[in-house]
Amino acid sequence: MKCIAIDDEPLALKKIVDYINKVPFLTLDNSFDNGLDALAYLKSNPIELIFLDIQMPHITGTKLVSILKNKPQVIFTTAYDEYAMKGYELDITDYLLKPISFERFLEGSQKALDRAVPVISQNTDANSQQNPSYIFIKTEHKWQKVAIDSIKYIKGLKDYLSIYTNKDRILTLQSFQSLLDKLPSSDFCRVHKSYVVALNQIDAIEKSRVQIGEEWIPVSDTYRNNFFKLLEAKGVI
Repeated sequence: MKCIAIDDEPLALKKIVDYINKVPFLTLDNSFDNGLDALAYLKSNPIELIFLDIQMPHITGTKLVSILKNKPQVIFTTAYDEYAMKGYELDITDYLLKPISFERFLEGSQKALDRAVPVISQNTDANSQQNPSYIFIKTEHKWQKVAIDSIKYIKGLKDYLSIYTNKDRILTLQSFQSLLDKLPSSDFCRVHKSYVVALNQIDAIEKSRVQIGEEWIPVSDTYRNNFFKLLEAKGVI
């Protein structure tokens, strides 16, 4: 995986760079001591993974992630644990607290690789495989079979996702991205940091919200353009 490291502390940056060079499936493309230079670099250089400090001058790590349009996977590397919830909202891959051991770094890197592999496989085999009609969702005690066409919308809560179907509600600890990787990208769309909707379940659309059954779901500025482009691509608006 092609990656960059960003940290304003020289020793911390050196450690992350050294760790990257030890992991066989990571390739260091560049490193930066501030977020502004990294942001400029990312505009013209596609990257798969960012190791990112949070507390930096000029622009924080959380702000940098929030303004990226084509966001790669992100692993926060920070001495502060109070940003963990913000990391969840930004759908980062992992959250490493300094001082970071190599074992913990390798664990986070493996998570990034595991998330990337399904996307690569789907693109490679798109012409030879049909989308499945169901998926299995990991609940507290079992893997539950869920028909894809029964999913109405998915809501992100504090520590888990709530999947609303035509019959019931299912709770899972999966991340949004890991679940979206299993669903047809032409039929499901993220419309808010806390919501993914099934396009064929939408009953009405307003500028800043959609209706599914009796539920009104917000459409945020961050996801609005992509949402309407997807509807146009499907030829339904």
